[in-house]
Amino acid sequence: MKIATWNVNGIRAREAQVAEWLERDRPDVVCLQELKAKVEQVPLSLAGRTDYWCRWHGAAAYSGVALLLRKERFPEEPTFAHPEFDFETRVVAATTGGLTLVSMYVPNGGKDFAAKVRFLEDLERWVAAAHDRGDRLVLCGDVNVTRTDLDVHPKERRSDAFGQRPDERALLERVLGRGLVDVGRTLDPENPNLFTWWPPWRQMRQRNIGWRIDYVLASPAIAEGARACQVRADYGTSDHAPVVATFS
Repeated sequence: MKIATWNVNGIRAREAQVAEWLERDRPDVVCLQELKAKVEQVPLSLAGRTDYWCRWHGAAAYSGVALLLRKERFPEEPTFAHPEFDFETRVVAATTGGLTLVSMYVPNGGKDFAAKVRFLEDLERWVAAAHDRGDRLVLCGDVNVTRTDLDVHPKERRSDAFGQRPDERALLERVLGRGLVDVGRTLDPENPNLFTWWPPWRQMRQRNIGWRIDYVLASPAIAEGARACQVRADYGTSDHAPVVATFS
C-alpha cells in the first residue's frame, strides 16, 4: 500500500501536476494540503475522479485539505469526518476497516502562534483518545515543525524561527509520544539532507537547502510494515515535495 502526502500550494495552480503524479505513483491514499480553493473551485479533472473516494475540504484562497482513497484498495466507501480541533479547513479524516487516515495542515504560527499551540495540543489529545480506543492511525501532512536540527539545513537553522522553536518541537514530540512513529526518519535516521520544503528563492531547492516539515506518522503496528518513505524532491513546482510511503 502506498500512502502519500503533498502540500500543493494551490490546487488550481498544480492541477495538471497532481493528475500526472496520481498516475505516476498511483498512491492508494492521497493527502493534500494548502488547496487555496473553495470546494466548488477544485478543478473537475480532480474533483470528478471516479477511481478515488474523495473529500475536498476548503473554504477560501487559503489553507484547505483533501483526502483521497483509491477504490481498488478500499472498495467500501469510507466514513469521512472532521475532528473537533479542525479550524480554517485544516483537517479531514477517513475511517475504513479499522484504519483511520488523516490529512492535516498545521498552522505556521507566524501570524497566530497561540493557534498553532492549541492545534498541536488538541491533536495530542485526539491521538491519545484514538489509541485508547484501539484505533490504528496514519496521519499525514504539513506539520510546520522540524523535529530536530537534523531536519533543517545548517544555513537555515535559527532557534527563534517558527518551525524550529524548542516549544514547538516539544509539542510535536508529545504528539508522537502518544503512540505515533515518524516513518520517514525511522527509515532514514541519520540523513542530514532529508528535506520536504525549500524557501522559494535563490535556487534553494536545487541546492537542497531546506526543511523537513511534511510527515507520515503511523501507529506502531502499521509503521512496522513500512518499507520505504521517499521524498519526490524532483517533482512539481510547489515549494513542498510529495512524500510517498510504502507499506507491506
